[in-house]
Parts: sequence; structure tokens; C-alpha cells
Amino acid sequence: MEKHRIDNPYSGEIVAERPLLQESEIEGLVTRAFRAHKSWARTSIAERTALCARFCQQFEKDGERIAREVTAQMGKPLAQAQGEVRTTVQRARAMMQLAAEALSDEPLPPVPGFTRFIRHEPVGVVLDISAWNYPLLIAVNVVVPAVLAGNAVILKHANRTALCGDAFARAFAAAGAPENLVTAIDASHEICARIIARPEIGYVSFTGSVRGGHEVHREAASRFIDVGLELGGKDPAYVAPDADLSHAVANIVDGAYYNAGQSCCGIERIYVHSSIYVDFVERALAEVRKYRIGNPLEESTTMGPLAQAGAPAMLAAQAEEARAKGGRVLCGGKPVHDAKGLGRFFDPCLVVDANHSMHGLMVEESFGPIVGVQRVADDDEAVRLMNDSPYGLTASIWTRDQERAFRVGSQIETGTFFMNRCDYLDPLLPWTGVKDSGKGMSLSKYGFVPLTRRKSFHLRTQT
Repeated sequence: MEKHRIDNPYSGEIVAERPLLQESEIEGLVTRAFRAHKSWARTSIAERTALCARFCQQFEKDGERIAREVTAQMGKPLAQAQGEVRTTVQRARAMMQLAAEALSDEPLPPVPGFTRFIRHEPVGVVLDISAWNYPLLIAVNVVVPAVLAGNAVILKHANRTALCGDAFARAFAAAGAPENLVTAIDASHEICARIIARPEIGYVSFTGSVRGGHEVHREAASRFIDVGLELGGKDPAYVAPDADLSHAVANIVDGAYYNAGQSCCGIERIYVHSSIYVDFVERALAEVRKYRIGNPLEESTTMGPLAQAGAPAMLAAQAEEARAKGGRVLCGGKPVHDAKGLGRFFDPCLVVDANHSMHGLMVEESFGPIVGVQRVADDDEAVRLMNDSPYGLTASIWTRDQERAFRVGSQIETGTFFMNRCDYLDPLLPWTGVKDSGKGMSLSKYGFVPLTRRKSFHLRTQT
């Protein structure tokens, strides 16, 4: 039987060796999930919410184990992994609070002799192909709303964080979920394609690369089913001349380097008004130099190793290209190990005097602890450069002027626009992207829309 291994990006030790789903197992997998869905779809929203409440309790109870598994698999400092467990439960509870309003029948204005309403019916089995960088938060965005909507879920987690898929299935089972309602699998791309082809699958959610998104979209298109695609970003921040500079520097640096920069909505490009450029750069450099790499299980570590083996070399190439084209690398920019000679780290890198000829730094997704800073003359230049990207997930402006924020935000091509904030998901707002950042949405009351079908009831009650 074919297997895959998960290595610890800090120690290099093998965390787990996992069997991959075989083609002969697909029919049984989806048939059992569909059977669970048919039974689950007959339950009330209150019953589904009660199950998800018990899931949250079990997830919290298992939280320390889950957090340590996250750290072992992808290198996130333990304190950050523990925070992700807490936020996962908070996000699940937020979606539970929205479920009754979002999923209840919608009556239409009365007409004599007729009853008319719209029902939100589950799509069947949801295939969630999740990602490793926020392995709990990305999964919960789909799994809990899907269950609340009456679907069964097959969770195919990233191979790097496969144990996180088990954590969801285990917590739902302990909460008393019907058998096969939430199933975790390990599978190759080819097997995922065959699962998508099955008629029981009603919706596919994918978080990953643009290339992977194209493949998933192509497979699903042959069946006319919807897909949700979250495919990354190159998110910009614009620091306007009236910004609260202390607040802007602290939050932008955190938004760029948190989780070692491995965030779809992390800051990867910074545009600073020329009147405050030098001051911003000096302050930002001081903040970046505060990061400490090391064993992610130790409290003193504020930046863990990179999850993917090839990432340090790729980021170093981006830094070198920027240097060759006139950028100044003020700190970092090279693959390093910690004091014990362990870990695949990248020394946190700040590049200033950047421009868009530096394709790797300012156009391509970096997904690591490196960011470029470019001087701009005014709001118009900032808007032009922020939109000069194949991606469109989030963008932010840092200003004291709300009217300026509205004016700039209305011109920005992204799914989310922030003022004086970044790298954050509000579960009451839809999470969505444009351009190569993907399609569809999760979270908010609208996050239930792709997980359900609208059915019109038009009943003549008098003949």
C-alpha cells in the first residue's frame, strides 16, 4: 500500500507515516458518506447546532494534543498553534450562531390561495481539500458550516498536516456524530479527481495553489457542481502620510511575518508615502529584528521553521533578484539553521527601495518571511501599484482619514479591504477573493450559500 511521510520541519524526525486512499476504496467511501448525509439532512437545524456545540467541546478538550501535532507537522510555534485551536472553536461557534437565520425557510409575501417559500437544502457530500498553513482554521471554515447545512464531509487535508484531518473526524465522532458524517482521508491528486467525479459529491472546496485550483475547477466543471477556491494572495498595505506610524509599523510587520509569512492574506507588499518613508523603514527594521527563530516548542521562539523543504531557497532567490535590481536588503534574506544547527529557517528579510521589476518579491507569491517596501508619491500611485497584481485577496490602508479609506478602498480589486488592520478574518464577513485568489466564499451567512441549493416551493392551496 502506498504511503506518505510527514517530517518535522524543525528536527527532521518522521512525525507520521500514513497510507494513501486506494482507488478501490473510493466507492465505499463516498457511498457511506452519502448515506450519512441522507439521514443527517432530515435533522433539524437545532439538532445540527447541538452536535457542533459538542464538537467544539471535544476539540477544546483535545486542544493541547492538536496544537502539538500542528507544531510537529508544519513548524508553527506552539503558542501560535494553541491560539489557532482557540480561534477555530470561536469561529465554529460564530457560524453556529448564524445557522438558524441562514438556513431556515424564507417565506414570501402572502398571496391569497398560495403558499410560497424558499428552502435551503444541503448539496450532499462536501469534499474539502484543505491546506497546511492554518490547518485548523482553513478546515473549520468549511467543515462546520457544511455539517450545519445538513451535508456529510470528506476532509482531505494537506499531506503535510494530515493529522489535523484526524482531529476533526475524532472530535465529531466523540461528539456523537453519525458514523461517516465527517471522514478524514489521505489521498493523491489523482484519487481526489476520481472522488470529484462521483455523483455523490455536491460541492468541492479547495485551498492551495493556482495550478491546483485550475485542476479542481476543471474536474468539477464536467459535473456542473460548484467549487470554492482559495488560491493565495500577494496582499498589499498602503501607509498614507497621515498614518498613526507606531500602530501601522507594529501591525504591518506582524501581518507580514506572523506564521513565518506563510499566510494567504499576509502582507507581502508595502507602499509608503514618500513623506514618511524613511521613518517607516527605520521603525519596521527595528521590529523585524525582534524575531527569534528556534525550536517551535520553546516559548522564546517567535518564528518557526518553514513547512516546505524548498521554500528557503526560493525566498533567497527572490531576495537576490531584488538586490540585483536595486533593492536594499536591510536584514536577513538567507536560509539558516538555529543555534543547534536545526530547522529549515529563512532569516526574516526586509527589502526596501523595491519596485515591480522585482518580479519575485513584488509580483509572485512569496509565502515566507520576506517583504518589499516601495516609496509612492500619492494615493493614486498607491492604488495603481496595489492593483498591479494577478491576485486579489485583501488589501489595507493605514490612515486616520476614513474618507480617504473609502475612496481608496472603492478602487481596490480585492475580496476584503481593511483600514488600520490586516491579516484577519472576521467570521461575520464573507471570506472571498478575486482574480487568481480564487472564487466562491466562506464564513458569514453567505458562507452557507455554496453548501446548499435553493428550492422554490409554490403551492396553490385553493382550487
